[in-house]
Amino acid sequence: MSTPQHHRCLIVGSGPAGYTAAIYAARADMKPVLYQGQQPGGQLTETTEVDNFPGYPAGINGPQMMKDLEDQAKRFDTDVRYGWVTKVDFSGPVHKVWVGENLETEIHADTVIISTGASAKWLGLESELRLRDIGGGVSACAVCDGFFYRNQEVVIVGAGDSACEEASYLAKLCTKVTMLVRRDVMRASKAMQHRVNGLENIEVLYNTETVEVLGEEAVDGVKVKNNVSGEEHVIPATGFFVAIGHKPNTDVFQGFINLDEQGYIVNAEPGTSKTNVEGVFVSGDAADKVYRQAVTAAGTGCMAALDAERYLAEKGLH
Repeated sequence: MSTPQHHRCLIVGSGPAGYTAAIYAARADMKPVLYQGQQPGGQLTETTEVDNFPGYPAGINGPQMMKDLEDQAKRFDTDVRYGWVTKVDFSGPVHKVWVGENLETEIHADTVIISTGASAKWLGLESELRLRDIGGGVSACAVCDGFFYRNQEVVIVGAGDSACEEASYLAKLCTKVTMLVRRDVMRASKAMQHRVNGLENIEVLYNTETVEVLGEEAVDGVKVKNNVSGEEHVIPATGFFVAIGHKPNTDVFQGFINLDEQGYIVNAEPGTSKTNVEGVFVSGDAADKVYRQAVTAAGTGCMAALDAERYLAEKGLH
């Protein structure tokens, strides 16, 4: 094992939160080191078009936007590295972090900014993942991608509050929204169920599961099955939305950082990026289960860098 490296600011994870934190930390002369994680650029690298991030009037594709943010962070001398954190020890005064499957790199950091994000859950169908990966009309974010299906018919899978919110959002844009619920009841709150049931262009199919997302290069229908009768049929659609939840990428911090029952990091002080561990801060979707937008993630990345800078100043480490 190599000699531990010492850094004033270590950023764990990339994406809008991590890169924004890096830009602010670098401009504050904190000399940040950023490890990109297993998915450099985060969830946006799976998004073909981004139309709702300020500064891109003509829109931009997700991977290019992340490249722009990375280049901006590097312009201010952020040390951007490929790799992911596999172990931490925040039990003592030194924040210890190990990178690599074999713990090849050990880092001692004065401050740590967690920007590991969250991953959308998928059904796991071959057709779903193939069309998702080619930008063929499969999405896990109605707010991000719903605009592209204006005046079209779409299908959404899910039965919780988030699924109902996304279905309601899509109903404002699309001519018809078909909602697939695996059981005979929804998990969503009564208020959310009433909202969905009150919209004329939403049809809810209970006891219904997805068999296949149809289409070679783009979604053109969804084959579904009633899990009681066994009957199958095809629903015409040009978009397929999956709203079965997200999993925050926080497992490695368990036992040191306070997590809620879903695994999201709990802010120690509302309105800040502080965690329960002094000198460790959080930004982006690792803590945000409400908004989950690129622009809000970027904002919390800024907050985390500013909080980290103030912490260093208070400790006389700046």
